[in-house]
Amino acid sequence: MPGLLLTTIEMIKPLDKGAMAEARSRQDMLTKPRGSLGMLEDLSVKIAGICRCAAPSLGNKAIVVMAADHGVVAEGVSAYPQEVTRQMVANFLNGCAAINVLARHTGVRLVVVDMGVIGGFEAHPSLVCKMIDFGTKNIARGPAMSREQALDTLEAGIAVVEAQISQGLDIVGTGDMGIGNTTSASAVGAAITGLSAAELTGTGTGISEERLSHKVRIVNQALETNQPSHDDAIDILAKVGGFEIGGLAGVILAAAANHIPVVIDGFISGAAALIAVKLAPLTREYLIASHLSAEPGHLLMLDYMRLTPLLNLKMRLGEGTGAALGISLAEASVKILKEMLTFGEADVSDKSREGG
Repeated sequence: MPGLLLTTIEMIKPLDKGAMAEARSRQDMLTKPRGSLGMLEDLSVKIAGICRCAAPSLGNKAIVVMAADHGVVAEGVSAYPQEVTRQMVANFLNGCAAINVLARHTGVRLVVVDMGVIGGFEAHPSLVCKMIDFGTKNIARGPAMSREQALDTLEAGIAVVEAQISQGLDIVGTGDMGIGNTTSASAVGAAITGLSAAELTGTGTGISEERLSHKVRIVNQALETNQPSHDDAIDILAKVGGFEIGGLAGVILAAAANHIPVVIDGFISGAAALIAVKLAPLTREYLIASHLSAEPGHLLMLDYMRLTPLLNLKMRLGEGTGAALGISLAEASVKILKEMLTFGEADVSDKSREGG
């Protein structure tokens, strides 16, 4: 395992229980019935433990959207042609996609990363180039990438986060773009969870039921052809993953190593999280599931990682759209913790404490 990846994994530690206890104590004294803000209360306590601060601030917010092409598109698994990956990245750079709108709405800076889009891009001030290759190979016929390339994707993700930390980073979200990537995500999910391709595979960009059956067969073919090792996350990534999936796993690992909450988006981000948690189980404690994707396999991934989504809006776009909304809720939760007054501070009687 390369030095940067190994060092990053070794830096991931358990959450700060002291900060969590202090945050929970304050939550219980705020001017409201205990528990009345539900998951927002638990979220603020978790973030306190992640940040190792009983009163964290999340002013510096970013979403990393990673893009790459997938050779498995040749098998007819998507409703859209492969060139849409490149076209949508251009849309991100022009500021006109759904994620751009939601990033502006929530005050999140957007970091767009080319991990391996066919054709590449000219230099652009809003684009980070971490190109591994012009798309993965066709996983239905052989490995998606070499083991060395898989390691490179992880370290690329780590490097992206380290660069963002230098600009100030309190919380990070994950997003993706890549035609065909739900097929790879299903294969990654099946290899790690042991669940079947049929359970984990959905309609992705909106394919018909007939093409869905075909897609399930392709996922099974990829698993049978490549035989990824259940115990080796890097082998799974190399054999059936994607460049953006590996890159996002690196983002997650680097954030956890630096005590930064990670708000994961939907199905593709779920596959990246599975890779990261397989490499470093403590990473799970740093994950915040923004929403439940309409992709059926997403709930199974979240259940496997014991994560509860904050929202269920039947979204399945990707791009980090759910992560943007999740970051907004995370910020709201810590503002409640910091800005609300306790009963004592507000001079409000708490009859429940007096037995009345």
